[in-house]
Amino acid sequence: MSNPFLKQVFNKDKTFRPKRKFEPGTQRFELHKKAQASLNAGLDLKLAVQLPPGEELSDWVAVHVVDFFNRINLIYGTIGDGCTEQSCPVMSGGPKYEYRWQDEHQFRKPTALSAPRYMDLLMDWVEVQINDEGLFPTHVGTPFPKNFLQAVKKILSRLFRVFVHVYIHHFDRIAQLGSEAHVNTCYKHFYYFVREFGLIDTKELEPLKEMTARMCH
Repeated sequence: MSNPFLKQVFNKDKTFRPKRKFEPGTQRFELHKKAQASLNAGLDLKLAVQLPPGEELSDWVAVHVVDFFNRINLIYGTIGDGCTEQSCPVMSGGPKYEYRWQDEHQFRKPTALSAPRYMDLLMDWVEVQINDEGLFPTHVGTPFPKNFLQAVKKILSRLFRVFVHVYIHHFDRIAQLGSEAHVNTCYKHFYYFVREFGLIDTKELEPLKEMTARMCH
């Protein structure tokens, strides 16, 4: 636990949620290992995200969505103490972009919220989705529902907003912790993945367009 990045994260109970894991021996666990191995081998991220021959797209996507959720949670956890009702009364990405929260229960209309409140609702909402057996089946042979990719697009476009807020409003904190290389790699991996499979509309990616052009050639 000598890594200050991780130490910071594990102290942040509020924003750090338990990781969703894959059962060893399952097809998805093997895919998860395959995805991790190619990343650890330093493979070009653009190649690392491509669907391995003979694998199902939905399985590959499911593994990555869970992994991105875990990683983005960690990233937000590191800056969570600097993202408060006072510092970030609006969930935004600079003066041009404001994100409003909407769900099926409490906020039926898009509602302006502070960034920490928005993040809490977002992380809880994603967690419910990925733990829903009907949407992310864990048993081998259980088919994915027809609306799986549609649901995934919504999850990923919302997770992208965490990157937007962190990069635009809290990057100095990330730099202070010496975590920018880690965050940049995570962002590039996420970006190449959603582009490879067309999982986020180009319009949603606008707030980080210039940075992305510099970082992801």
